[in-house]
Amino acid sequence: MTTGRFDLAIVGGGIVGLATARQLLKKKPGLALAVVEKEAEVAAHQTGHNSGVLHAGLYYAPGSKKALLCREGKAALEAYAVERGIPFEHCGKLVVARDESELPRLEGIRERAARNGVEGLEEIGPDRIRELEPHAAGIRALWSPRTGIIDFRRVAEAYAEDVRSNGGAIFTGRRVVGIEERGGERIVKTTKGEIACSDLVTCAGLHSDRVAAMTGHAGNERIVPFRGDYYTLKPEARRLVRGLIYPVPDPRFPFLGVHFTKTIHGDVLAGPNAVLAFAREGYKRTDFSPADLFQTLTYSGFRKLARKFWKTGLTEMWRDWSKRAFTVELARYVPEIRACARSLWRPTAPWWTTSRSARDPTSSTSEMPRPRPPRPLSPSAGSSRSSRSAGSGSSDRVGVHSHRVCRSSREISTAARVVEGPSDFKSMLSSGP
Repeated sequence: MTTGRFDLAIVGGGIVGLATARQLLKKKPGLALAVVEKEAEVAAHQTGHNSGVLHAGLYYAPGSKKALLCREGKAALEAYAVERGIPFEHCGKLVVARDESELPRLEGIRERAARNGVEGLEEIGPDRIRELEPHAAGIRALWSPRTGIIDFRRVAEAYAEDVRSNGGAIFTGRRVVGIEERGGERIVKTTKGEIACSDLVTCAGLHSDRVAAMTGHAGNERIVPFRGDYYTLKPEARRLVRGLIYPVPDPRFPFLGVHFTKTIHGDVLAGPNAVLAFAREGYKRTDFSPADLFQTLTYSGFRKLARKFWKTGLTEMWRDWSKRAFTVELARYVPEIRACARSLWRPTAPWWTTSRSARDPTSSTSEMPRPRPPRPLSPSAGSSRSSRSAGSGSSDRVGVHSHRVCRSSREISTAARVVEGPSDFKSMLSSGP
């Protein structure tokens, strides 16, 4: 059964697919356009699982498309947020060097950021670091005052409203199972019928390689999923972080390292790590898909990556299982972070997670996201000792709550795309509120 005929169909109801649909409808009023999404709502995966940072473009190669699009896209998104009344904040970001060994890499980032035209960029020393982030530790830092935070799920929902108000259709709960050409048209086969279109755009996120294969153009790239954890600071510990505190990243990896992120909702995230996920939509440590794991392990790009960086992988796995090890890493940048006993845990605002079948991530059966409180650090972490709070004379105990996300893209079924080798891959870190 054919649902309808359209000029253009877009597979994927995340922020990329919705932004594409919105822009095309603005440029071509009257375009018959449909967005096809397998989940019951839009923004269910990478868009809804990220920490919501509006990056200013510090890291990208000067003159590259990434640098250009980051800068222009940030400005366009902020203008849109003002127009639609979506809250955002320029809380600023510190990229902190802990010791002299990191200074050359910090200088490299400074040069890139300056050439990329990052607004208000400052290179600062310990006194200015303490002025901006009194509880952070470091000998040198870059300060990007225009780096901001926003709720990308809310942005995506606003895009969806725009698509519908401009005559576009959004079909949810329809998993694409095949794509073929028939009678001069492209036929998108879904679990709820067929959609005919003249042109087709795919923005399928974690399943982009599989959807590309349906068109007969699979290419050599494959999605390799990584999962990670964020922790949330307890309410009384949020004072320790005013904005965003990042380490100097290792240039060998697309991950930015464990960092602190204030969210637009007032929480403070700490993390993430990055470990291989056993399912593309594996938002929990126990999620497992034999098909996904088999595809990962048999992919030559992943095996090259694993052979070269197995030590790093083992370290990340250890931090995934050991709350104490994770907390020790966090305390390198904010020394007052300590693990608290379970009895001291108080739940914060709910986190959205997606409850789906881990055995069959392509299944059309799905549930609406439901709130789940973050997990507290256990007493076994062994680091619940008191510490003196900077700027006060009292000794108080602060801590973190655990939140598991799938770095699909920023928490996280974090998806990394490996392209013919370990150094040529891009992760889409996704976890967040």
